[in-house]
Amino acid sequence: MKAVALVSGGLDSTLAAKLIQGLGIEAVALNFKTSFCLCDKKTSQGCSYTAKTLSKNLGVPLKIININEEFFQVLKNPKHGYGSNMNPCIDCRILKFKKAKEFMLEIGAAFILTGEVLGQRPMSQHRRALSIIEKESGLEGLVLRPLSAKLLTETIPEKNGWVDRNKLLAFSGRSRKAQFDLADAFNIKDYPCPAGGCLLTNPEFAKRIKDLMRHEDLSLNNVELLKVGRHFRLSQNTKLIVGRNEKENTKILDLAKAGDYIFSPPELAGPTALARGVLNQDWIEICSKIVCRYCDLNNKPNADIAYRIIPDKEDKILVTEPMAEDKLAGFRI
Repeated sequence: MKAVALVSGGLDSTLAAKLIQGLGIEAVALNFKTSFCLCDKKTSQGCSYTAKTLSKNLGVPLKIININEEFFQVLKNPKHGYGSNMNPCIDCRILKFKKAKEFMLEIGAAFILTGEVLGQRPMSQHRRALSIIEKESGLEGLVLRPLSAKLLTETIPEKNGWVDRNKLLAFSGRSRKAQFDLADAFNIKDYPCPAGGCLLTNPEFAKRIKDLMRHEDLSLNNVELLKVGRHFRLSQNTKLIVGRNEKENTKILDLAKAGDYIFSPPELAGPTALARGVLNQDWIEICSKIVCRYCDLNNKPNADIAYRIIPDKEDKILVTEPMAEDKLAGFRI
């Protein structure tokens, strides 16, 4: 008997896969890669990175599917709406379950299993939401949730005797004590995030996504830029991202494309910034003032700010004073 285990690399999916292995079921791990997952904060890697660790530790094969393009369409207009910020949790799960069903049929697996816990997440893990997700993904009765199974309707794997319901669990709610105790029992020590993580639940990141969508700029490169720097909306067609440290300065340069403007102080400690969109000389001066605001001026009233348009190699220099804080606030996202 073979099952597809949806794994994030977090604790719940690890426990569910480990539990089902103990019942003699062959598990094949499936992970979905998007730009919005950030489970492992220590290494700044997403769920796919931690899922690889889980796969290795459990000795199960792992399939990773990139669903960014499909998810962008879900994000723009989720049928079931957003959570407290910009998280379309129910529609996200439906998309993933549809992909999981395709993979299940492809490898000849009998059912899907997940680490979901009843009542743990307010939008997507209550009874009605779980039912909607199964129905709309075409997986009614074929999704086993080992950690909460005894509190849920009996599934096909249980009815058919593939899985012994008596050996499944009855976890519920947002407390994680039961999961931690089970992890100790299984001798699972190193898990990067107990419950998974989604950037779309972060209020500040949600503001940036809303701005991007209002200006019809939702793309993989633009989403990656949202993860770094300070963000300023200059006009309908123009945006500035200012690095906060050396690592972000490097990331900004890595994400720069032809037609983008790069700003930086050639002689002072300060940020690298990227302007994307339509820039005239007035906007170049405004960008330079914003960059100057975050330079170490050493008590000087102004600074040289270098700028160039990619792919040009030669910088131009603009001498400018820093933008006043009250004016800066009007541009900040």
